[in-house]
Amino acid sequence: MMKRALWISLGILLIAFVVIQFFQSPKNISTEVGVNDLFSQVVDKELEVKDILGHSCYDCHSNNTHYLWYSRIAPVSWMLASHIKEGKEDLNFSEWGLLSDREKISALQEMGDAVTKGEMPLKGYARLHKKARLSSDQKEQLLKWIDLESLRLLGQ
Repeated sequence: MMKRALWISLGILLIAFVVIQFFQSPKNISTEVGVNDLFSQVVDKELEVKDILGHSCYDCHSNNTHYLWYSRIAPVSWMLASHIKEGKEDLNFSEWGLLSDREKISALQEMGDAVTKGEMPLKGYARLHKKARLSSDQKEQLLKWIDLESLRLLGQ
């Protein structure tokens, strides 16, 4: 009797798993880097910084996410969509040019704090994306760029 109940439960779980695959979150994919994008605004000459930001930040903080195979499997896809939505609400590099200088400086300071404290990129993201992991040299380079960009925005 217990075996039968177990098989029925497993069958129901399998059917539920298949059914939820039909409920996918919309993808965060843009085909262009617009004029308001951070890369168009300031980092086009800073190739190393652009590379760091591209690999470590842009998937969650821009309008263009590079999705890996597991992003098509619910409920993982739902969790990723939620992380991306929250990331873009906090800071969207695709809309950098729409921010005031004061908002940019504030965003840069928050970014620097998050990198210094090891809060960004998220540990789970960095575990799955080896290129997203920041070495101490990359952190130093990024923090130096943040300081220089903040000073530039302050007009110094």
